[in-house]
Amino acid sequence: MQTVPHKPVFSLPTLTLVDAADILVTAFLAYQFLMIIRGRRAANVLFGIFMLVLVYLAAVWTGMEMLSTLLATLAPYSAFAIIVMFQSEIRRMLARIGRRTWLPWRGRVERREFSEEILQALEDLSAHRTGALIVIERDIGLRTFIESGVHLDAALSHDLLLSIFQPRGALHDGAVIIRGGRIVAAACFLPLSMNPVLMRTLGTRHRAAIGITEETDCLALVVSEETGRVSVAAFGDLETDVTLQRVDQRLARHLRGHETRGAQPAPPPSPREAAESAQGRSER
Repeated sequence: MQTVPHKPVFSLPTLTLVDAADILVTAFLAYQFLMIIRGRRAANVLFGIFMLVLVYLAAVWTGMEMLSTLLATLAPYSAFAIIVMFQSEIRRMLARIGRRTWLPWRGRVERREFSEEILQALEDLSAHRTGALIVIERDIGLRTFIESGVHLDAALSHDLLLSIFQPRGALHDGAVIIRGGRIVAAACFLPLSMNPVLMRTLGTRHRAAIGITEETDCLALVVSEETGRVSVAAFGDLETDVTLQRVDQRLARHLRGHETRGAQPAPPPSPREAAESAQGRSER
């Protein structure tokens, strides 16, 4: 008696590297699109399209020929309608993908532009003795403090920083918070350091810079309104009366993720610098 070979009921298709890459890229693009439309009116439009698809499937299943024919006739034009309705979301998705640091050299160029905008603003603010407090987010989110200020979500620029910190401007008081090369919010309220020594020797901006860095891993830059001196705070430590070159070094370490507690302390000040710093504290 001849034996009939057993055949499996089903077999899984072989997953190749190309198939895996296809799935990952498709999922990545879908995720980016969903993240962009989340919380926007486009999400409601997308839900409406999904409901129309369900109505069409229900019409086909129940035999409603007129409704199913009407929806099937409109289906070829839906692609053009989606492009028109989601053109702004598609542009944002492409811009978001383009902003990602795919190449190492591009990340260095972006960090350089990021630092130059801040350094130029600090130079002008210091020259005109305009008080300022700039906070640069790192790994620990600052959402609580962002919500206490005025939401901006604007591209970082030297001119915008100067406009925000104009002495009679509505956003002058408080801190500017920067995240990923964008000014997220201005006029933000920050926690003040409760160190009794600092309370006697430092002003509100400097205490706020130390206070926020005591709770998070951000970097805070302060310009004194009385003296025009620039200070840098990180991990609860304040480095006062620093040069723009020193600020550039701290920014570079912070943006690369190399800024750590107690790393590379500043050289001790000379007697003349110490006397000037003491004078500046008394003025504040």
